[in-house]
Amino acid sequence: MAETEKDNLNYDVPAASNGGTFREGLMDGLAIGLGYLSVSFSFGIMAVASGLSWWQAVLVSATNITSAGQVAGVRIMAVSGGLIEMMVSQIVINLRYSLMAISLSQKTDKSMSFLFRALLAYGLTDEIFGVSVSKDHKVGSRYFFGITVLPVIGWVLGTLLGAVLGGIFPVFLTNALAVGIYGMFISIVVPKAKKDRVILICVLISCAISCLFFYVPWLKEHVTSGFAIIIAAVIAALIGVFCFPHEEKSEEAGA
Repeated sequence: MAETEKDNLNYDVPAASNGGTFREGLMDGLAIGLGYLSVSFSFGIMAVASGLSWWQAVLVSATNITSAGQVAGVRIMAVSGGLIEMMVSQIVINLRYSLMAISLSQKTDKSMSFLFRALLAYGLTDEIFGVSVSKDHKVGSRYFFGITVLPVIGWVLGTLLGAVLGGIFPVFLTNALAVGIYGMFISIVVPKAKKDRVILICVLISCAISCLFFYVPWLKEHVTSGFAIIIAAVIAALIGVFCFPHEEKSEEAGA
């Protein structure tokens, strides 16, 4: 019995301290990379349709890897928005990555030095964070590098294909494919909105505010699309936080 317990102990220790291998990360990132390939194809079409050249669209994807941030950024560039507008919109939209990084840093092993953290933070996305944080072992530098390779390649390659082929396809097909990236946003929000009424209310409030900025002539004339996105998102989020406290917190307080 003592030998059995010792064997189990020796088996469990490496598993707990294992930071994952590059191959494991590569396999975990395969599905993410394929998904990014299709979504970024739509972004490439949209970017070129907004006035960017194919190489500018690829450069945006290669240096950002953030779907919502890129869409908002391209829209601001298309209407010649200012740097302040661009900066504020990107901070608001991409602030979640800072929270993800803080959370994931609690799960990393000793191989993730400060330099590795700074370099690999470039590839942190919603999907990569979700897969990494759900692993039953620590996240090491080799694993995280592996899981980011294919998603980054898929995102940049998809943008390139969309930007180049978008000018070849018929207009009706290009317009149809360009809607794909908005479909991705809807597919992320709708399931959550079905399960959580607070999210549903915030989404509806955000849509209502966006409609005001689009249909009210004075607002449409004096407020750019970038600031309209920021205002709608911030107001909806604040209403959700202060007017609809989380049900779990309310239950805990009652208990």
